[in-house]
Amino acid sequence: MPDEKKPRIEALETVAESALFRIEAMDLTFSNGNTRRFERLRGRGKGAGAVMIVALPDPEHVLLIREYAAGIDEYALGLPKGVIDQGEDVLTAANRELKEECGFGAHVLEPLTELSLAPNYMSHRIQVVLAQELYEERLDGDEPEPLETVRVRLDELSELLTRSDVHEGRSIAALFIAREYLRGREENDASWW
Repeated sequence: MPDEKKPRIEALETVAESALFRIEAMDLTFSNGNTRRFERLRGRGKGAGAVMIVALPDPEHVLLIREYAAGIDEYALGLPKGVIDQGEDVLTAANRELKEECGFGAHVLEPLTELSLAPNYMSHRIQVVLAQELYEERLDGDEPEPLETVRVRLDELSELLTRSDVHEGRSIAALFIAREYLRGREENDASWW
C-alpha cells in the first residue's frame, strides 16, 4: 500500500465564487516531493452537510421523487434529499426533508452510510438514512414546484437502472446499499428462529 501521508497544502486560494459554490485552487506537495495544483468545488451553504433518504412505505417498496435537475436540464427520478440545517442532526434533517419532499415522516430512522459525489474535485458528502414505519405528514419545503412521489419495488432495482430518467449515482448506490443492508438484517433475524 502506498504511503498514506496526505499532501501538504502549500497555498489555498479562492478562484471563483457563486451563491452556491466556491472554487478553490490548492498548491500541494506530496510525500515524494512532487508538487501539483488541484482545484476543488466547495459548497457555500451554512448548513452541516446533506442527507439522502431511503424511505420504505412497506418492506417491498421505496419512495423516489421526480424533480427538475438543472445540471442536466431534465426531470430526474431519485431519492429525496436536502441540506442539513444549522443546529439539526442527521436524523432530524432526514425526517424534515422526507416530510417536505414526500409528505411522509418516519417513526424509525437509521443512518446507513456516507457517500461522496466526485471526491477528486468536490468536497460534498451526503449522509444516507433508512426511513421506516412511515406516517403521513407534509411540511412546506423550498421546492419551486410540487414533486411527484413514485413508489418502486426494491426487488426491481436492476430494471430501474434501464430508465432514462434515473442517473444520479448517489441515489443508485444508496438504493443498492439499503437493499443489501435489509437482506442482511433479514438473514440475521432468521437465524434467531
